Amino acid sequence: MNDFANEDALVLFSGGQDSTTCLYWAKKNFRNVYTLCFFYGQRHSLEVENARHIAELAQVSFQVLNADVISQLAPNSLTDLSLEMDEEKPMDSYPNTFVPGRNMLFLTFAAAIAYAKNIRHLVTGVSQADYSGYPDCRDTFIRSLNVSLNLAFDKPFIIHTPLMWRTKAQVWQLADELGVFDVVRNETLTCYNGIKAEGCGHCPACKLRNKGLEEYLSFKEMNNKKR
Repeated sequence: MNDFANEDALVLFSGGQDSTTCLYWAKKNFRNVYTLCFFYGQRHSLEVENARHIAELAQVSFQVLNADVISQLAPNSLTDLSLEMDEEKPMDSYPNTFVPGRNMLFLTFAAAIAYAKNIRHLVTGVSQADYSGYPDCRDTFIRSLNVSLNLAFDKPFIIHTPLMWRTKAQVWQLADELGVFDVVRNETLTCYNGIKAEGCGHCPACKLRNKGLEEYLSFKEMNNKKR
């Protein structure tokens, strides 16, 4: 039994590959798991409905919070349909799929909701190992925000980032180890263009997801041949 098996957790949940893997990781490690999904003016509302569907499959509490103020802040291609989405990371900046302030606001909102529920564990699927260069996915940012939230709420929150140092292939491996590989492969929506499972194939999220899947399946096949 782990140290938190008798405590509850709140998972920041979008219904994509990473947050779904984190959801089932949390179900394994905590007593009760709650999910919090955000509507922030993203390109497609399908993300929210798909998250709701997966939460039902996982039999966990599901809540949607309207955070569409984010779409009124800095321009980005996930909330501004007039912008053509970057398919590759520019040499000298972040891709325009970066939504400035998103993870900081999401975690702050999540902390306020967790505070009301007397929950101190927050789980998010950010990763520094295999990402598009977003600064709010870095371990240093999460650690810094964790301290700030603890000071702001006078509560000992712990932000868990089970994917922080995992490549996408290793995220697929974790889903397999948790027994939810098929759920993550077939039911999640990672695609920025709102297409379920393998997605459109050419947006940045799909490229990362599908490249990681290919790498993991090759690794798994190679290991099976060695047995």
